[in-house]
Amino acid sequence: MFRLLILAACVLLGQCSEMYIEEMERVVGGTEASRNAWPWQISLQYMSGNSWYHTCGGSLIQPRWVMTAAHCVDRSYTFRVAVGDHNIYENDGTEAYIAVNAKFIHANWNPNNVAAGYDIALLRLASNAVLNSYVQLAALPSNGEILSHNHPCIITGWGYTRSGGQVSATLQQAPLPVVDHATCSSSSWWGSTVKSTMVCGGGNGAQSGCQGDSGGPLNCYVSGRYYVHGVTSFVSSLGCNTYMKPTVFTRVSAYISWINNIIANN
Repeated sequence: MFRLLILAACVLLGQCSEMYIEEMERVVGGTEASRNAWPWQISLQYMSGNSWYHTCGGSLIQPRWVMTAAHCVDRSYTFRVAVGDHNIYENDGTEAYIAVNAKFIHANWNPNNVAAGYDIALLRLASNAVLNSYVQLAALPSNGEILSHNHPCIITGWGYTRSGGQVSATLQQAPLPVVDHATCSSSSWWGSTVKSTMVCGGGNGAQSGCQGDSGGPLNCYVSGRYYVHGVTSFVSSLGCNTYMKPTVFTRVSAYISWINNIIANN
C-alpha cells in the first residue's frame, strides 16, 4: 500500500514554526484566485499561544455550519473559521472570524487509517455567518451523484505550493479533473487504497492539493454552477503532485444523509 499524507498544515505537528511567505505561492501548479471568487471557502484556524494559525480549509454549507475533513479537527484545539478571506495574513476588509462551538466527526473515522474513509466532519459555529457578496453558501451535490471521468473541477485552498513548502498567503486554485473510480482504483494508480466513497482529482504530476488544503472544497461545474463534490483528504507521501497519484477527496455525495441528519439534530 502506498504511504499517505493527510493534508492538514501545522496541526499535525501540534505547533507551527514561524511561517515565511514567498511571492507567487499557490496550490501546487495553480494560480491565485480572484478575490472572493469562491465565497464558500473558509480558512480553519487554531489557537497556539496568543496567535491563530491556518491549518485547513472548509466549505460554508449553512450560515452556522462548515464542512471540513475529520483529520483537521480530531485533536483538542480551540478553532475558529475565517469567512470572506483572501489573504490570511492581511486585513482584506471582507473577512469575519467566527468561533467554532461544536464539532461533529463521522463516527467511523479512524485517525490511524485515513484510507478507510469517513474523513469528514461538520463544525457548528458560535453565530451565523453574515451572507453577502463575499460570503455565500456552497451548493452540495445530490445524494449518490457520481461525476464522469475528466469532469472539470477546481481545488481551492491556502495550502503548500509544493511538497515541503509553506502555507500560501492568498487563496489559490488549480484545475483537477475527476479521475473516475475504475481508473483511480486500478493497480497503476491508487489501487485498493481508494474507496468508492472517495473521489480522485488530477494525477498529471503538475497540479494537486497539498498540506493546508485539507478539508477544503473540490468545486465541480455542473449545470451552470459550482457544486462542492469533494472534501480534500490525502495525497501520496512521495509528493503532493506525484504522477498517477491524484489528490483524493471524501466524496460529498456519499454523505448527504449524514450531513442532513447532523444539522437537523444539532
